[in-house]
Amino acid sequence: MILNRQRSVRVSVRALETFLQRVRRELRLGEAEITICLVSDAEIAGMNERFRKKAGPTDVLSFPTVKRLKPVMADKPKIPGHTRLRLRVSLGLVSGDVLGEIAIAPAVAQRNAKSYGRKFAAELKILILHGILHLLGYDHEADRGEMYRMEYRLRRRLGLA
Repeated sequence: MILNRQRSVRVSVRALETFLQRVRRELRLGEAEITICLVSDAEIAGMNERFRKKAGPTDVLSFPTVKRLKPVMADKPKIPGHTRLRLRVSLGLVSGDVLGEIAIAPAVAQRNAKSYGRKFAAELKILILHGILHLLGYDHEADRGEMYRMEYRLRRRLGLA
C-alpha cells in the first residue's frame, strides 16, 4: 500500500503501486504487507533525527517489523551463469504478515534525480526497491557491498539500471 501524505511534489501513486507489485513478484514476497508513506521533507527530517540521530531530510527510511540477523534472499544460483534471483528459504510469511514500513520524501528524491541524471519516476522506484531490501535485512552500511550488488542486479532486471 502506498500512502501519499505530502503535497509538495506530484506523484503517480498508481504507477508506484504497479511497480511495487512487480517487485513483490520478483522477490516472491507473497501477501506480506508493505506500507510506503510519501512524506514531506520536514517529516522525514524528524524521523531521520529521531531514529538515526542525523540532521536534515533523507530520501528513504525503512522500518522493518522484524529485525533480521541475515538477509532472507540472495541465494547463489545452482546452475553456473544462471542469474534468476531466488529466495534462500521461504520467508515463512502468511497472508496478513507485515514486512514493515518505508518512508520516502519525494522532494528529496526529485532533487537527487536531477543530480544523478535520472528521471524522477525512476528515482522513486529505486527508493522503493532500496527500502524493501532494508526490510528484508540488507544493510549497506555494514554488509561489505552485498546490498549494493543485490540492488544493482534487481535494478537491471527491473529496467532501472
